[in-house]
Amino acid sequence: MSNTRSGLVFAVLPAVVAAILVVSATEPAGAQRKSIRWATSSPDSYGYQVAAAMTKILDEAFGGEYFITVSPYASTISAMKAVMDGNGDVGYTADVGMTQLYAEEGAFRHYTPIPRGEKLVHALYAYPMESFMATAATNAGQYKCWGDFSGKPVFFTTMGFMNWLNFQRIYKALGYQFKHTPIDARTQAAALQAGTIAGAVAYTTAGRSLAPYWKETEGRIDVTVVNPCPPEVEKLKAAGLQVTAFDPKNAFSKDVGVKEILGVPLLFAYNVRPSLGEDLVYRMVTAFYRSKDKLAQGDPGFTDMARDFIGMQVRGINANRHIPVHPGLARFLKEHKAWDDKWKIASSAS
Repeated sequence: MSNTRSGLVFAVLPAVVAAILVVSATEPAGAQRKSIRWATSSPDSYGYQVAAAMTKILDEAFGGEYFITVSPYASTISAMKAVMDGNGDVGYTADVGMTQLYAEEGAFRHYTPIPRGEKLVHALYAYPMESFMATAATNAGQYKCWGDFSGKPVFFTTMGFMNWLNFQRIYKALGYQFKHTPIDARTQAAALQAGTIAGAVAYTTAGRSLAPYWKETEGRIDVTVVNPCPPEVEKLKAAGLQVTAFDPKNAFSKDVGVKEILGVPLLFAYNVRPSLGEDLVYRMVTAFYRSKDKLAQGDPGFTDMARDFIGMQVRGINANRHIPVHPGLARFLKEHKAWDDKWKIASSAS
């Protein structure tokens, strides 16, 4: 199924499709509009949910110069690879995914981008997410710390999602056994209720927005958030991970059993290949900068971006200082006196 509006195309096809070709029935015959292919994670994810608002900003800023298509992939990692393999232009990712890509670990072990060997580089950081643990309220008495889930079947979000990767590094830091139980995210409530999974990783954007499938889960069953215990918090901090506290009322519609949620944040991005034009990326970043307040009004997940857009770009780069910065983002940061000469500007050979 695809929905077309004003040069924007959203494709909803089976997630196993490696590349999605979308043709607009509304495009005038003979038109030669340039294309921007926006690769996101699956339709039940936050990244896909906000794609409409983000691509609308670009459509308006470019005045119809570009034909923007949005293609969902099975996971965030799949979207990253799609762009690096030449099947997209803008790839959904996060700081932890960029770390793993350049370390050639996990799904990126022995991986080489097909067309030109180009890896994603820093281009745009859009919002933080906070990963945390929850369980069915009926089972809450069994779980007091994150260690209580060690070795038990847990849905750590869809395999290949960035929050899935985030909890891998969390469990590594804590020395816990990561036993991922894959399920269809839409069946999460039933799986928690039936005990098929002991718990499920939840995540918010900027401590406010829940992923669509989590909204569905809390609408079907009562859930309880299980926070890390104080020794776990200290161990995470000692490993260099941040622990953030936020009000559950900002995200959940019902009581989740805690006065504050403790989550480990990661920073999400829309990064690109080095060879994507400098002027195009500069115009994209500038368009989002100018429309940051409008984005935040439409979705609270963009609140942090609106509050400190430039600072967010700096934090995203600093999370992986060894990774090159796209010339378009570098130009934007230099223009706003926020460039660090210790950073490296990407070239097509990066």
